[in-house]
Amino acid sequence: MSFYNVNRHWSDQFLPEIKSIIGSHIIQAAPDPLDHFQATDLLMLDAKDMRIAARVRRHGYADSYPHQFTIRAKLPTGAETELSKIVNGHGDWMFYGHAGPDGQTILNWWLIDLRAFRAALIRHRTAGSFLHMGDKRNADGTCFKWFDIRSFPKEPPLVLARG
Repeated sequence: MSFYNVNRHWSDQFLPEIKSIIGSHIIQAAPDPLDHFQATDLLMLDAKDMRIAARVRRHGYADSYPHQFTIRAKLPTGAETELSKIVNGHGDWMFYGHAGPDGQTILNWWLIDLRAFRAALIRHRTAGSFLHMGDKRNADGTCFKWFDIRSFPKEPPLVLARG
């Protein structure tokens, strides 16, 4: 089984929990007039065809890097990476979480607005704003770009929700 398949199988176990968390942020109670006159109790945010990336790190990284999130930036195969796809305009939100000690639940997480992420990258390049970021290379040749959430501008907000 390839590294991709092993990692995908491991991360897919978290999808039900991720869907539950994200669902609470895109569904809201309907205002009274809609409830009274249109049989509507819940509304989904106006997010037609919203694209959400999901990444869960293995247990232990949250303690070592509590303010960082990482995005795959280079693969030994040369295939396009998540960072390239995001920078090129794909994705609306990214769920970024850390597995708990049991390896089956999510402890700490952020819901990141990728439009705010892209805006901060543009400002960083053109206006000289300072984003704290760096590169991490794994033994298998995969490279990640890490970003410190605290270094992003307050507006537009990068973090939509956290838990």
